[in-house]
Amino acid sequence: MTSKTRPVAQPTVRPRPLARQHRYFTWLSLSLMSFLALMVLIVYESRWVYPEIQAYFSQTGSLTGQQLSTRARVYLQNAQSELLSDQAEQDALDAAALDIDLAYGLADVHIYRREYTCVEPSLKELDRLVALLVARGIDRIAAAMALFAPIQCLTHIEMDQLDRRGAAINDFSESTRQHRQVLTYSSLLIFVMGLAFWWLHERQLRRADRATQETFEWMQRAMRDPLTGIGNRSALHQDVLAKQHQSLGLILVDIDFFKQYNDAYGHPQGDTLLRQLATLIGETLNDEAQLYRLGGDEFAALLHCPNTDTLKRYCRQLIEGLREADFAHSAHPDKKGVTLSVGGSCFVADEATFPYAYEAADKALYRVKAMGRDGWQVTEDA
Repeated sequence: MTSKTRPVAQPTVRPRPLARQHRYFTWLSLSLMSFLALMVLIVYESRWVYPEIQAYFSQTGSLTGQQLSTRARVYLQNAQSELLSDQAEQDALDAAALDIDLAYGLADVHIYRREYTCVEPSLKELDRLVALLVARGIDRIAAAMALFAPIQCLTHIEMDQLDRRGAAINDFSESTRQHRQVLTYSSLLIFVMGLAFWWLHERQLRRADRATQETFEWMQRAMRDPLTGIGNRSALHQDVLAKQHQSLGLILVDIDFFKQYNDAYGHPQGDTLLRQLATLIGETLNDEAQLYRLGGDEFAALLHCPNTDTLKRYCRQLIEGLREADFAHSAHPDKKGVTLSVGGSCFVADEATFPYAYEAADKALYRVKAMGRDGWQVTEDA
């Protein structure tokens, strides 16, 4: 039969001493302060870099202007393609007029008019071409030829914008070189310091966790019976206190003539029987009870019990379950297999009521023993 035990309530681990907590907080705070200093440095440098980037990508810089002139040039080239295509003349003129209008809107920018002398004549030429195309006052070839001057102007703008962008990139790179070096070396130093402080924090934390885990494991072992793996007497008392004001049932179980069993089969087989009975009790009570070994051949079970009738049913199940298991006991004076004496009591969990409930269950168990063992009794009023 495989041993199956119920988990025992875990003891509460005491918090770390204040001095040790302060040491961990110090290492952690130093690490966080280092990373905070790194972020402050990065933000400070970004405040210097951001205006340069903003100027570079702004409307008064080079990139946006280049994009507008490029798109305007593409529309004019599309207009040329429409004029020189094989489609009907009216459709070609209408399509070309639309593309020229779009190009005009993109090229009609204040910065272009101010900085490029070819823009004003080109815009006037585009305006004139649109009027001629609408009035059908120019042929397709002449219109296509007239677009070369505005296209050349827009190309000049594109090239100039590219030159400006290159110069801006060179200026920007030069001005950021020293800042980049300062930022790199400072960030590396602060990052290494932060990692060092964090490592010290983690090392202290691992030591504390290891010590806490060892204490926790020791406390777990102290609350368990080493033979069966179920709780011991201390665990029973603690679990009762953890279920304050709940209606509970306490069942005490004693193996009849266990000394004779050990004498007949040997102590190793007696230990095996104890483990088997621990499993049997748990299974018979439908795994609803927390189990304990109080010492020797005495077990206890703690379970929710709204009334005495429920506790009686559990006790009856326990005796019947053992009889069905039919463990052999050749030294039993009554020529039976292994039998149990069972006593129980109901009570409302409290530190003051538990001793009376235990005494009541113990008296019920000894009444069973006095009546010949192999039975159960429940004290009606604990």
